[in-house]
Amino acid sequence: MDSVLGVLVASLLAFLLVGSAAAARKGTWDGKIVMPKAEEEETSDRAGVRWAVLLAGSAGYGNYRHQADVCHAYQILKKGGLKDENIIVFMYDDIAHNPENPYPGTIINHPEGSDVYHGVPKDYTGQDVTVSNFFAAILGDKSGIEGGSGKVVDSGPNDHIFIYYTDHGGPGVLGMPTMHNLYAVDFVETLKKKHESGTYREMVIYVEACESGSIFEGLLPEGLNIYVTTASNAQESSWGTYCPGMWPPPPPEFYTCLGDLYSVAWMEDVEIQNLKQETLEDQYIIVKARTSNHETYRTGSHVMQYGDINIDVEEMERYLGFDPANENVTKPVLPGVNLASTLMAGKESAVNQRDADLLHLWHKYHKAVEGSTRKAKAGEELVNTMAHRMHLDSSVELIGNLLFGTDVGASTLNAVRPAGQVLVDDWDCLKSMVHTFESHCGPLTEYGMKHMRAFANVCNAGLDATKMASAAEQACSSRAGFWTPISAGYSA
Repeated sequence: MDSVLGVLVASLLAFLLVGSAAAARKGTWDGKIVMPKAEEEETSDRAGVRWAVLLAGSAGYGNYRHQADVCHAYQILKKGGLKDENIIVFMYDDIAHNPENPYPGTIINHPEGSDVYHGVPKDYTGQDVTVSNFFAAILGDKSGIEGGSGKVVDSGPNDHIFIYYTDHGGPGVLGMPTMHNLYAVDFVETLKKKHESGTYREMVIYVEACESGSIFEGLLPEGLNIYVTTASNAQESSWGTYCPGMWPPPPPEFYTCLGDLYSVAWMEDVEIQNLKQETLEDQYIIVKARTSNHETYRTGSHVMQYGDINIDVEEMERYLGFDPANENVTKPVLPGVNLASTLMAGKESAVNQRDADLLHLWHKYHKAVEGSTRKAKAGEELVNTMAHRMHLDSSVELIGNLLFGTDVGASTLNAVRPAGQVLVDDWDCLKSMVHTFESHCGPLTEYGMKHMRAFANVCNAGLDATKMASAAEQACSSRAGFWTPISAGYSA
């Protein structure tokens, strides 16, 4: 009897297993008997929604490249399969239809590139491009949004998030086209809050800005499942590219840079790679080589990594999606083989971000008709911009001398803390110092953000805002004529 029962049980079990497998293939089985394979468990576990937040932090035609970068990034994500409902775009949106744009209604990010502006969501434009809206969007906080589309990263625990920021920056700060710049400490605190909410699996952040490494160095802890790369380290500029007079140049009608070196490096790499094969580490190596002029640094900067760097073994596809057109591309060959250099012997391919506006204004003046009103205005704008820069530089230098003495003033203000150490101990003090300076000397502007380290060092030396106010008033009271911003895109 037992043997007969055993045969019946074995037969029934075999029937159930075969039936379950067939049913599973037809999509009707509930999965309670047939266990998934290990790789199926991995795929299911990592399933989730891809989210992206793209932000261009500047305004003004001279900053064309930042909005071009963001629009290009959007097109890449769309080709990768991300839906508009999961892509949040912040940009001032004053470039495509700017009177200076030779191709009205379009934006390009490469000298021979196609329009990248078409179809880009207008989530947050103009005065809605703010630090508070950016943070609320990351946190999924709809109640914290003011204006715009109201779209936020409404993510779940298995979702992957990609954040891309491009603009001007300075030690500890990133620019915004509206009042109030983004401070590193506030950005990192927002990321910590997002992690505490348990609403993402992993996050990747790319930042294009001068001194962008200072946003995370000493501040971003490991363990948040966040991987970061930046265009530069904590004490150097990032670079614009595809600029007039350089190689390769933009179309002759343009007199502004079309892109940023680090940004076009990662985006142009994505466009030729199979993102199911390329890892974050692969791209880091490729982008680092291009951004550093193959580590010669004749032009370019040090691309950096921060946070949970171990995430870099993962495929790019998890964050940017996958373009089926590149399915037959093999695993990427690292620098020197698959990536053409953006440099030609004896010709520059990039310009320091902080000098890109001067390059724009010079070509604007140079190309204007001799004797025209346009040429006169362009010349005046160029002269005023240079004068305002001189005002900022000399004011900060004089303040240093007044606070610390002429012998050590400059060295104290320019002192750089050891690698891995945070820029400033008291961020409230830093914000107060900036406010005090601007109250007496006028807006720092995009160029003046380079002096953020000086204000940080005043705080680190233990001086308070009262002494700063006295020095700033003495340094700037006789030069109030330079206070007014004289070019679009300046941020205070």
